[in-house]
Amino acid sequence: MSAISLSDLDISYGSAKVVEGVSFDVAEGESFALVGESGSGKSTVLKAIAGLAPDWTGGMSVLGQPRGHRPDRGFARRCQMVFQDPYGSLHPRKTVDTVLSEPLQVHGLGNRDARVEEMLRAVGLDRRFRFRYPHQLSGGQRQRVAIARALMLEPKVMLLDEPTSALDVSVQAEILNLLKRLRAEQGLTYLMVTHNLPVVGFMCDRMAVMNRGRVVEIAPATALHDGSFADPYSRALYAASGGTAHD
Repeated sequence: MSAISLSDLDISYGSAKVVEGVSFDVAEGESFALVGESGSGKSTVLKAIAGLAPDWTGGMSVLGQPRGHRPDRGFARRCQMVFQDPYGSLHPRKTVDTVLSEPLQVHGLGNRDARVEEMLRAVGLDRRFRFRYPHQLSGGQRQRVAIARALMLEPKVMLLDEPTSALDVSVQAEILNLLKRLRAEQGLTYLMVTHNLPVVGFMCDRMAVMNRGRVVEIAPATALHDGSFADPYSRALYAASGGTAHD
């Protein structure tokens, strides 16, 4: 069973079609990247899966369950999203404890104290962070909290929208290492949007290259080491990145 399956997906904003004919499958446990320049439609695909871009046609399923156009409480138990900006994704007047407890309250799940502390440990934050507010945290700490929030309901699929691009370079590697470790420990499937090809080389098994709303190529991450891209746009993107991606 595929963790994520998209078939001939079209996405519109009003009268403008911004994604057209996108099809790919992500296997359970795989880390799959959507890459391309700004405006290529890659983040829009993520938003459609998450239910944040509801004007779409085509086929979409997550862990074998068809994805509808309406809010689906059960979907939140299967799939969660981590956003690009840890400064904007956390409520400024809510403590870390409140942020992490809310998903459990909404879904009627108990054992909140133990679960909150367990997830803080999982993302490398000790218990003293539990009752702090976002303004008392660094950017990297905020993104760790955002990752912990996404994991509170124990989803198996994570949508990652440029999860390190708003962070200092020194912190980016810490967050990428954390995500890599969590995937291994919890058997997670990742669909990651990024424009950073070295991140793909470090994090992902395969990638779909997007240009002007379409997927032009699906390639293994090893193509970042040997340059074995077939599509001219993919080759140009690879060359523009310096032609190499390192582990």
